[in-house]
Amino acid sequence: MKIEELTLYTKKLNAQNVFYSQVLGLEETGVFTGGISFQVGDTLLKFIEKDTFQPYHFAFNVPADQIPEALVWLKERVEIQRDGTNEIVDFPAWNARSIYFYDADNNILEFIGRKDIKTSISLPFSGRSFFEISEIGLATDNFDEKYHILLNDLNLNKFGGGKEVFAAFGSDNGLFILIDKSRKDWFPTNDKAYAADFKTIIKLDEKRIEVEYTNQILSFHTPAPTKK
Repeated sequence: MKIEELTLYTKKLNAQNVFYSQVLGLEETGVFTGGISFQVGDTLLKFIEKDTFQPYHFAFNVPADQIPEALVWLKERVEIQRDGTNEIVDFPAWNARSIYFYDADNNILEFIGRKDIKTSISLPFSGRSFFEISEIGLATDNFDEKYHILLNDLNLNKFGGGKEVFAAFGSDNGLFILIDKSRKDWFPTNDKAYAADFKTIIKLDEKRIEVEYTNQILSFHTPAPTKK
């Protein structure tokens, strides 16, 4: 699974513009009424201003062998959110390591280096080092319902987790991180998980699917063709 587009909401559009363009060094690709977009490797990230914003958790795939360099780069720009004393968190089951930090909206962001994604990077770490957005958190009060939609209706692979509180669906390149928000908070900050609305376009087996999460209703359909 690949996340081709991800649309999130914000109360601080100008501050998010500064953060993503100047702090993370991402390419601004569009400014439109009430919104802005950035290119994050293979993913288009959009922010739309909305009064009812709730914070998210999402992750960027970065080169696995550059995680120590990415940590140095990030510490010049943001405060690292640690797991105890660990600034780099090891996930042996996923063959990956992660670094966590906040953006201007206090969304929990993650750099994750997945060793199963083979890369050969010679350039210094920068905003151009991001491969894609690889995770979007999906917090819900009805875990079982969303679990079956992702597994049986969307036909996504179960990547990790169990069947009650936490589960990941997709692949190394793109995952929905499903949690029961009444029983689990976001790692490693222990921030409360909100059922935050979002839209995304994913690519699955060469098929593009638009997935929308609004008011805890998860729906999907084939997106309209892009106008030329």
